[in-house]
Amino acid sequence: MNSPAPAAPPPSTSEAPAPETRLRKDLGFWSLTAIGFSGIMGSGWLFGAQYAAQAAGPASVLSWLVGGGAFTLIALVLIELGASRPVAGGIVRWPFLSHGPLTAAVVGWSVLLATSSATAAEASAITQYASHYLPWLYEDDALTAPGVLLSAALLALVMVLNWFGVRLFARINFALTAIKFTVPVITLVALLVSEFSDGNDTVNAGGGFAPYGWSAALSAVATAGIIYTINGFAPTIDLAAEAKDPRRDIPRAVLTAIGLAVLLYLGLQLAFLFAVPEGTLAAGGWHGIDFSSPFGELALLLNLGWLAALLYADAVVSPGGALLVGIAGNSRVTYAMARNGVLPQSVTQVHSGSGVPRAALLVNFLLALVLLAPFDGWQDIIGVAGSLFLLNYSVAAVSAAAFRRARPDAVSGWVPGMRWITPLSFVVSAEIIYWSEWEKLSVVLPLAVLAVPLFALVTKYRGAYLGQLRQSAWLITYLVVLFAISALGGFGGTGLIPAPVDTALVAVVALLIYFWGARSGVRHLAGSEADELAE
Repeated sequence: MNSPAPAAPPPSTSEAPAPETRLRKDLGFWSLTAIGFSGIMGSGWLFGAQYAAQAAGPASVLSWLVGGGAFTLIALVLIELGASRPVAGGIVRWPFLSHGPLTAAVVGWSVLLATSSATAAEASAITQYASHYLPWLYEDDALTAPGVLLSAALLALVMVLNWFGVRLFARINFALTAIKFTVPVITLVALLVSEFSDGNDTVNAGGGFAPYGWSAALSAVATAGIIYTINGFAPTIDLAAEAKDPRRDIPRAVLTAIGLAVLLYLGLQLAFLFAVPEGTLAAGGWHGIDFSSPFGELALLLNLGWLAALLYADAVVSPGGALLVGIAGNSRVTYAMARNGVLPQSVTQVHSGSGVPRAALLVNFLLALVLLAPFDGWQDIIGVAGSLFLLNYSVAAVSAAAFRRARPDAVSGWVPGMRWITPLSFVVSAEIIYWSEWEKLSVVLPLAVLAVPLFALVTKYRGAYLGQLRQSAWLITYLVVLFAISALGGFGGTGLIPAPVDTALVAVVALLIYFWGARSGVRHLAGSEADELAE
């Protein structure tokens, strides 16, 4: 680590509290798989097919394939780190160990914003579907004041369910997961059977396979909720410290959950595309589709009243299960931030009876309430959350590269080919962040950079600020350069850097910054004591 001025010596990164021995190891393979699958099959399946079709038409099928492939790469990096270093909130702890407190603070701040907005999105999804029966909850494409209050009450209810221990949480989630698998399967089969029998031809009626161009299919990966949705596997990694056998079960659980969920989402997307009546596309094409509760209203249009009733009931179960999983994982990330020294140490306290970090749970609940109010509804929230998640996974790839080079004993070697998987994961993450378009990134990237001055004001490491700035210069540069390219590029920017030159430029810049970040991590680890990596 870089040395500060003698007058203000920095605390060692080894000053973090003792390992989380009080967190109970109650989660086996099936529980972990159910957590990952439940997180992915949340509100995304209720809305994602419509928003992807709006953005890209039938080419939205490719959007799911790109998103699934991208997240498999990202997941391999997280699996390697999670199996090697099964700690609570690892996405925050790994950068702390590999690059120091400021890098971890930027990641932690982004994670807090992303996870809290994600839980707000799940609560708003339940309310949005409930507006079918109570229309005053959601009007003019936005939650009303009563809608916001109902969403806040849902957040409070799910926090209470997490309050009493991970074992109770896992049992409730396992039961919900069975329902969350069955209802989407029934939905896609019913819609496909109905529309194939009617001979509906929506592909031609809507302007062909890619009516808005191939770039629309790429943008849809980030803006239609695909990245936000598939990211639902992340709580499995966040809860790794509570796994019975993380080295064996974390990799299998994550890959199983992603594989099953992406196949199901592809089926749902096809079912939606074929089921939309041709007459609905006559006026505005795919851009003109606007259902407040997509699958439910579509079922009613097709005279499938029984399916609509089932879907409106499941609109509570699916987002509710994802909300349950999300809040559990989020509290472990907040707990990890406190262990890093960028939040009060009281947040690391684990309740002795339940084994739950209740103070961290409460922090996340309050932040989710704050983030619920400024947004109009599900789609408004998920665009911001998805980009923030990808930013954090970019840093995880750099941490993995630094560990592999400087401390090979700190990684398990479970995933072969990490030498090329980590840079590819970083570049893919950068591209999808860029495809999120300027409108979203003009908000997301400044929010992430805000952690840099906050670090100087509120953390115990402020005496080492200049040294930490040098240590984290690669990450700050990454955020600034992405901001500049987005402002000038062809995905919502001025178009001064035209496509596909802008996408190629992002790839080149991302690769250079990846190697810079990896070298920075190697230097940091070389100056650290060996026992600082022990958890």
